[in-house]
Amino acid sequence: MELTAEQRAIERVVGEVVDDVIRPTARECDRAETFPEDAWDELAALDLTAMTVPEAYGGLAVDSLTYSVVNEAVARGSLAVATALSVHCLATSCLAEFGDETQRERWLPDMATGRPVGAFALSEPEAGSNPAAMTTEARPEGDEYVVNGTKQWITNGERSDVVVLFAKTDRDDSDTVTQFVVPKDTDGLSVGKKEEKLGLRASDTTTLVFEDARIPADARLTPVGEGLSAAFHILTGGRIGIASQSVGLGQAALDAALTYADEREQFDRKLSAMQTIRHKLADMQTRLQAARLLTRDAARKADAGEDHRMAASMAKYFASEAAVDVANEAVQIHGGYGYTTDFPVERFYRDSKVLPIYEGTSQIQKEVIARELLD
Repeated sequence: MELTAEQRAIERVVGEVVDDVIRPTARECDRAETFPEDAWDELAALDLTAMTVPEAYGGLAVDSLTYSVVNEAVARGSLAVATALSVHCLATSCLAEFGDETQRERWLPDMATGRPVGAFALSEPEAGSNPAAMTTEARPEGDEYVVNGTKQWITNGERSDVVVLFAKTDRDDSDTVTQFVVPKDTDGLSVGKKEEKLGLRASDTTTLVFEDARIPADARLTPVGEGLSAAFHILTGGRIGIASQSVGLGQAALDAALTYADEREQFDRKLSAMQTIRHKLADMQTRLQAARLLTRDAARKADAGEDHRMAASMAKYFASEAAVDVANEAVQIHGGYGYTTDFPVERFYRDSKVLPIYEGTSQIQKEVIARELLD
């Protein structure tokens, strides 16, 4: 799908930040399990932390295709950074779409600059793919809500300053899921366990623990009971972002495999001259381009105001699975070296495994697609 001159310019500028700032530190950040705050500040300087903030609050309010292009470009450098950025943008999307004027004025201008960092707290230890089973409760008490419960798998869990929270106002009633905005320094809110993960090791993924945390009634973003529908609405756009990141990571793996195949010699000839390797690379390119086109088609539908739920799920499902396959083949092409940290493909492979899992597993995406087809 053809990009505009402006979108190509954005792609080029982001690519320069990726090559100059993000990629050089990606290996060390992965090893040390530290987030590259300098890279975040570079992205913020380009206003990329403002992508889903309306212009009235200092944002860019980019279209879905531009958002896809940026996510793909950043993920080519580091999936951990791209994930942190997309979750921040989920939080600003929620505030932009569901917040009232006071809430928007309070949060969005500063979040557009990259600080405070946003988090999105939906999943729980026993409620991942089925968020309606959440047990976190925001019980109304006078002009406040008292929040108790634990959220899990929270990207930006440690480094965030504001949390978009989903909780039931009545723990026993699944129809009371409601969306709130909660400052991170709220008494009774603490950061729990930091997950030790296979991949995305530079991204802080934690639990958030609420113990009698009191938030004012004006922290509520949606009417009582409309939190889940709000989450699903926002996550439909988020799936385009994850599909785009899948393409970006896959492109990084393919680029690494192409470089290695052209440099490495076996049996007195380059790997790139061997038919087996050439066919692997051809398959990788084909799957990657198919994923990119599916993703940009979903973005185009979103920008046109069309129902893009099935397109977003198809893109997320296909692109995330393709990223795993492409990263796996990149490791295989590198042979034994691909299994070591001397080359980045082992990190790409580890990182890729989260893509078919978060923001809706591949199985959930198939259910969405089947429902759109059949029901």
